[in-house]
Amino acid sequence: MATVTSGDGTRIAFEQMGSGPALVLVDGASGFRRLGPMRSLAGHLAGRFTVVIYDRRGRGESGDTPPYAVERELEDLAAVIAASGGSAFVHGFSSGAALALLGAAAGLPISMLSLLEPPIDLHHRWRESGPEAEHDLAAEIEELVAAGRRDEAVEHFHTSIGAPPEMVAGIRQDPFFPMLTAIAHTLAYDLRMTSAVSHTTLRSVTVPALVVGSTSSDDRMNMWAADVAAALPLGRHVILKGEWHGVPATVLAPALAGFFAGGAAND
Repeated sequence: MATVTSGDGTRIAFEQMGSGPALVLVDGASGFRRLGPMRSLAGHLAGRFTVVIYDRRGRGESGDTPPYAVERELEDLAAVIAASGGSAFVHGFSSGAALALLGAAAGLPISMLSLLEPPIDLHHRWRESGPEAEHDLAAEIEELVAAGRRDEAVEHFHTSIGAPPEMVAGIRQDPFFPMLTAIAHTLAYDLRMTSAVSHTTLRSVTVPALVVGSTSSDDRMNMWAADVAAALPLGRHVILKGEWHGVPATVLAPALAGFFAGGAAND
């Protein structure tokens, strides 16, 4: 593990594995180096890339400097990219995909993007989705955390985003549940991150972008991924075999490697 200092002085923990062009992986809600899909994905990609995984602020071994602002997370990502050689491919999962999009739109040195099911409802087809709903849910999460009800905040978040009922029902029995409750406050960060993405954001992303959906995700997520890909100037949409809101590393890694390899060959 190494650390880098972000623009506001917050220490961000990261690690690298493999060799080749730099590829930074950006976690979604509740994910960090010890929890979530990125370590497995990194292992499958390390034969062709220098893969970088990091703890977003407020998680794992990274610090957290209040008050929260989306701009601070952009600075964190910029610092990680700088420490990884100055430019990088970036893959983002869920709300991490929103962070990756905002970073590319802001001009961070991102040469290509891949995005796994960004939860961005551009056309507000689902009544309870969109920036206003995300803002309301973020406020509800913050209220629960402030009241010391972190376990309820985790459950409320997963119920509200449409996680399958059996997943929500079993979440308290998950051995990782204490880790989830410890970083429950960051769920509001992810919601504010996602609501910051707009049509203007997407039109500003001028690098090639692969938007990935899963065969087992619900209609909302499949439509959101397709809409984001269509709105990006150089977007491409693919659907891979996977579970609800996820694609196994054994399936996802070859698709990402092939996509990024095309860009590396042209560098």
